[in-house]
Amino acid sequence: MQQKPTRARILDAAHELMFTLGLARATTKEIAKTAGCSEAALYKHFESKEELFVSVLQERLPRLNPRLRQLIEEPGERSVEENLVEIARLASHFYAESFPIAASLYAETKLKRRHEDSMRALGTGPHMPIEALDAYLRTERDAGRIAPDADTFAAASLLMGACAQRAFAYDATVGKQPPQPVEEFAAALARTLLKGIGS
Repeated sequence: MQQKPTRARILDAAHELMFTLGLARATTKEIAKTAGCSEAALYKHFESKEELFVSVLQERLPRLNPRLRQLIEEPGERSVEENLVEIARLASHFYAESFPIAASLYAETKLKRRHEDSMRALGTGPHMPIEALDAYLRTERDAGRIAPDADTFAAASLLMGACAQRAFAYDATVGKQPPQPVEEFAAALARTLLKGIGS
């Protein structure tokens, strides 16, 4: 069987190690070893561990930002509720996979600051999905499909925040109730949000 290209192997190894060890402990040396290449080869494809992290988010996790961009360009294909359900579902999966990777950053203040500086330099960061959803909701507001006085940034923050919180607290249960399935959660979240911003 033909071996995957080096870049793909590096991304696979980075995804696996960042998910199991966390971003802070997944070193480029260990990633290269797992990918079956040298650390020098890794740096031929990625300038830094931060760039590798961004590539993992963009290429190995659920594709949240591309879908949001598509909705900004073509908002009226389906109902606002259907779009919000899809976004909430994608965001829930995205945060469930990215949270274990990035959580270790919060244990090391200097590393977190360096990582944030790198994200700014790369023109990305955790604010991007909120800003993209805000932009989508503004197109819906301009089209008259949600209330003219809707606070789109607050609505975007609420939806993304709820999805991130679900990822953070997924294993916690209230009483004996199992966690709500993603599809039910996404639908309930979209309906509730629309009660506040609907036309």
